[in-house]
Amino acid sequence: MWGADTINGAFETGTYRNVFAEAGYDKETIEKRKNEIFHTLFYGAESERIYHPVEDDMAYIEDTGNHDARTEGMSYGMMMCVQMDRKEEFDRLWKWAKTYMYLEEGENAGYFAWSVQPDGTKNSFGAAPDGEEFFAMALFFAAHRWGDGEGIFNYSREAKELLHTCIHKGENGEGGRAMWDASNHLIRFITDVDFSDPSYHLPHFYELFALWAKEEDRAFFKEAAEASRNYLKRACHPVTGLSAEYAEFDGTPYQPVLDQWGGRHDWYYSDAYRTIANIALDYEWFAKDEWESENVDRFLNFFCDTVQEKDRDGIFLTDGTILEGKALHPVAMTAVNAQAALASDQKNAFLCVHRFWETPLRTGDRRYYDNCLYFFAYLALSGNYRIY
Repeated sequence: MWGADTINGAFETGTYRNVFAEAGYDKETIEKRKNEIFHTLFYGAESERIYHPVEDDMAYIEDTGNHDARTEGMSYGMMMCVQMDRKEEFDRLWKWAKTYMYLEEGENAGYFAWSVQPDGTKNSFGAAPDGEEFFAMALFFAAHRWGDGEGIFNYSREAKELLHTCIHKGENGEGGRAMWDASNHLIRFITDVDFSDPSYHLPHFYELFALWAKEEDRAFFKEAAEASRNYLKRACHPVTGLSAEYAEFDGTPYQPVLDQWGGRHDWYYSDAYRTIANIALDYEWFAKDEWESENVDRFLNFFCDTVQEKDRDGIFLTDGTILEGKALHPVAMTAVNAQAALASDQKNAFLCVHRFWETPLRTGDRRYYDNCLYFFAYLALSGNYRIY
């Protein structure tokens, strides 16, 4: 059951729930499995791992379904490493990103190319904001765990400069656009558009950016944290708790422009799975809004009480309507449903935790996204996804 520490949030208390232990699992087994998952993702067999060392001092995370390296995966890998206290792997990933992804010129100068081939050739000169915000958070945590180094390994300086670019680009007549809309403090899906992706909204990160960014940028991120929490209330369905992959700034699901974005994105699918995990982690770290816990319970009730087992890996509209087809990333769905338990102590929360515990890492070409969300959920549920 909830204790005072949980209600106050881990940022204030320094206490993180070990939900696996609450569910009855042995702490030594929990810790052992955490280390095994990391080893599999980073040093497992070729058919298991997603981490690939390059030369003596670099490495990349492969999106195994698309055979490229993405800012999403690179920044996820860095967050995994800083949470696991693995400085060598962190530095390898960061050097690869700065060497092959960082954009030195053009309208997106100062951002990172969102997709790059394993040989370092850029597939795109566009940027995806979810990568930049994860890069910045991982860099701040690295600075606090290991201290700042020289050059690109002056982690806190790199994070501050990146965030400054993210919110100021395009000012004073310079080219490009900011990743956050200056008028509403909401993060964009990409810089070229004026709609969002609910899974990009990380108020728990913005609270920390408001403490650690450049002095002149801190007020912006404090407002962004509040704006994102309010946005998520609009983007999540009031009955099911589901959100769409993309949504307008007013929270309504983005209606598809099929030829532009590769198909529809107004449904609960792929990107959207991350939203509930982010909401739950924000609640654990800061516990600033009880709506988050209430929405988690609605979400868990939908998946545990409303949806039949045969449809649990289905595709849904945000109102819960079941569509034709199955999820591309079913293990990711299982993982985030479990991570939602960070903001709940209801029976359905623990039902999802048990399901997750019994689910192995994904194998095959599509393992990258599922297993990233799997490991983040495992870290969070074992009390190891922490603020540093």
